[in-house]
Amino acid sequence: MRLEGKVAIITGASSGMGREIARLFAKEGAKVVALARRTERLEELSKEAKDEGNVIYPFTCDVGKEEDINAAVKETLKEFGKIDILINNAGIMDDMKPLTELDNDLWERVMSINLTAVMKFSREVLKIMLENGGGNIINTASVGGLMGCRAGAAYTASKHAVVGLTKNIAQMYDDQNIRCNAICPGGINTEIAEKGMANVSELGLKKATAGAATSYRVGEPIEVAYTALFLASDEASYINGVALPVDGGFIAY
Repeated sequence: MRLEGKVAIITGASSGMGREIARLFAKEGAKVVALARRTERLEELSKEAKDEGNVIYPFTCDVGKEEDINAAVKETLKEFGKIDILINNAGIMDDMKPLTELDNDLWERVMSINLTAVMKFSREVLKIMLENGGGNIINTASVGGLMGCRAGAAYTASKHAVVGLTKNIAQMYDDQNIRCNAICPGGINTEIAEKGMANVSELGLKKATAGAATSYRVGEPIEVAYTALFLASDEASYINGVALPVDGGFIAY
């Protein structure tokens, strides 16, 4: 198994890509600490893993709250004694709002979850990884972090910042046996669109989806999970500071 003996924290693990990453990592031998706000879903995930002989430890966590982040790190150390892998996967959309339609509250909410939580979780876990002699951080960015108009202004800015933060971490700590990479999904069949598309901008949607027909199909969460598994494994030992599109060729158009 490719992650035998590893301990992994995964945020946004109650559904979609986070859930599939948690399931796959556990099957590959990792002890997984699955974080999300929806406790019942995490407990279902944990039971499913236990029935298969794997370990997924559920812990309720709102990544928008620093006290929850700190509590999750402490709980992981208490239960498993170390942290080898951090997957910053939790994220929200922004109703495709262009800047003139964007209010301060939406901007702050998107930045809090998509960017600030990534910074705070990484900062806390890096301290542990430095003490333990290494580790691996994988951030879920987006093709919206590589291109200018795949979402609204807030989401686009937040994911560009995640890519920049990823590259900075990769370079700052590469000589400490710590790698940091970002996965940049395209259109994936998850709940994120439902959560962040309640009051969608007509202009933003039209502009951001103008080239959507060039993608021959929507991706599935497991396809992102396999990418995360590769980046978390020793097979990717010389891959660092990369923002890797997983988009079926969407941005190649």
